[in-house]
Amino acid sequence: MERFNEMQQIKRHFFAMRNGVIADVLRKAGSPFRIIFGLTLPQLTDVAKATGMNAELSRRLWDNKTTRCSMLLAPMIMPAEEITRGEVMQWIAEAPSTEVTDVLCLKLLRRLPHAVELVGVLAGNDDTVSRYTALRLALNLVREPDAPLDEWERMTLDEEKSGVTMTRGIARQLADEIDFIKNPI
Repeated sequence: MERFNEMQQIKRHFFAMRNGVIADVLRKAGSPFRIIFGLTLPQLTDVAKATGMNAELSRRLWDNKTTRCSMLLAPMIMPAEEITRGEVMQWIAEAPSTEVTDVLCLKLLRRLPHAVELVGVLAGNDDTVSRYTALRLALNLVREPDAPLDEWERMTLDEEKSGVTMTRGIARQLADEIDFIKNPI
């Protein structure tokens, strides 16, 4: 019986679950990845559950920047207590697409003990990707008891005024969510 290391096992999962239709759509839409298996997020979540939390493997997957599924799976299996603040900032800067940023925020950054603080750090950055990440992360944290809604509401207004296409939609979505929380029907 052949033995495969963890990375090989995961790649075999990707290959077995591949979806050519989704992969073609992603390629045509301009996905920045050379290797696209076309797995959906629920499929990747199943792979993450089967794999379990593993910081070393997560880092190796993140470093596999040519493969979409690797970069999406990495934040799903990274234990929040094992990633350094420096690595967090590096991963944010290296995220090649909003899809990766969205998964990074949903599956890892929101679990960090300093997640709310991170929103403020990123929002104050001149870099559009950092501001997008701040908005996406805030959207994931907006219902937390320590969420500074007034501060985030100002952040959304500033971002909407900036006219940046990449951040406009997520800023509007966050503003609507904050308005709903502050003014329930």
